[in-house]
Parts: sequence; C-alpha cells; structure tokens
Amino acid sequence: MIKIPQHLAIIMDGNGRWAKKRNLPRAYGHRAGVRAVRRIIEACLDLGIKYLTLYTFSTENWSRPRKEIDSLMRLFSKTIKKEVKNLKEKKVRVHFIGRTDSLPEDVKNHIKWVQDETRGYKRLHLIIAMNYSGRSEIIDGVNKAIEAGKKVDEESFKDFLYLPDLPDPDLLIRTSNEYRISNFLLYQIAYSELYITPTLWPDFNKKELLKAIKEFSTRERRFGGIE
Repeated sequence: MIKIPQHLAIIMDGNGRWAKKRNLPRAYGHRAGVRAVRRIIEACLDLGIKYLTLYTFSTENWSRPRKEIDSLMRLFSKTIKKEVKNLKEKKVRVHFIGRTDSLPEDVKNHIKWVQDETRGYKRLHLIIAMNYSGRSEIIDGVNKAIEAGKKVDEESFKDFLYLPDLPDPDLLIRTSNEYRISNFLLYQIAYSELYITPTLWPDFNKKELLKAIKEFSTRERRFGGIE
C-alpha cells in the first residue's frame, strides 16, 4: 500500500547541468525547470498531497553572476503572471517563505499579488522558498521571540517561523544526486524522510515522484522511538 505524504518538500537541483549536457545556456535549464514545477504540481493534485514546498532561490544564490540572477527574477515574475489563472482553477493556494522584502520591487509585487489572488484556496498549499535560508529562518524566529518577550520551547518556537501552521515535511526529495540539505527547512526536517535521485530537476516527473513515494512507503517512521 502506497502512503501519500501530507507534506512534500523538494530541493530542485540540476537545471544548469541539464542545460550544459545539451550545450544550451543555463537560462534554458531554468525554463525547463519551470515546466517540471508545473508537472509536479499536477502530480501532487492527482495524488492528494496537501503541501508542496519548493526550494526556488536561496540566500546563497545571490553569489551567482548578475546576468543569471536578473534572468531568474524575470522568469519568476513571468511565470507567476502566466500560471496564476491555472492555479486558481485548480484551487491551489500560494505561500512564500524567506526574506522576500529584500527581493526586487517587481518580484515583491508579484508575490503579494499571487498570494492575494489564491488566498481562499486549500486543495493544495504551494509554498515557494524565495530568498530563503534555513539558518535565517531560525535567526529571524529567535529575534521575533525576543521582541515579543517570549521564552520558547521546541513546540512554541514554531509560532515564530515563517509559516507557523505548516506541518513538517514527511518526505524531502533532492534531485541531481547531491547529498546535501543546502540550508533548507533546517528546523522542520528533523524527522523527514530523505530521498535522493540522480534525475536532474528538468527531467523530474510524476513517474519519478511515484518512485520516491513508493520508497517512502516502505520506511517505518519512529520519530526517535522504537517499533
């Protein structure tokens, strides 16, 4: 019997390598990556997954060449404008986590717009990690708790994270055969199951997702306890 994770998180890796293998500019890999995002959203809807968190742009990604960053930001805004109608039709609510206030003005406007446009939906919660860092989220949470004059424990600290009501990921997938967490959801993935695939993100599809879920289904999650 296949167990469907309630919350799936994905580190989408391999766009650049996908393009390089085809002697194409990296921008083509990012565009192909957008198509993969579209496929996986559809797959999550078909499978009944309720939460999908995608690592889209990390705080460390600012070290990339300015030309690539500008291209990514344009692609991001263009994709939101193109996809919002379909997201609304599918009743997908979009959330963002990260230090989004530091993003370009145009990107911030599109973030606010798509969140407002999809606010009433709950068939699938799509969480986009943008200018995100797991360490930054923890530091931001600590500072919020200090400002509120609160002494926290592990449970109450969640109230100070970017999305306090977000359940912890059941399954974390990383594509392109990289065995790193890369500063993603550090607080939330303490007991998430990990699945690493050599498939590059632009080639990831429902068939690959089902492989991961079948593997996930074979694991016994004890959360530190015993059988």
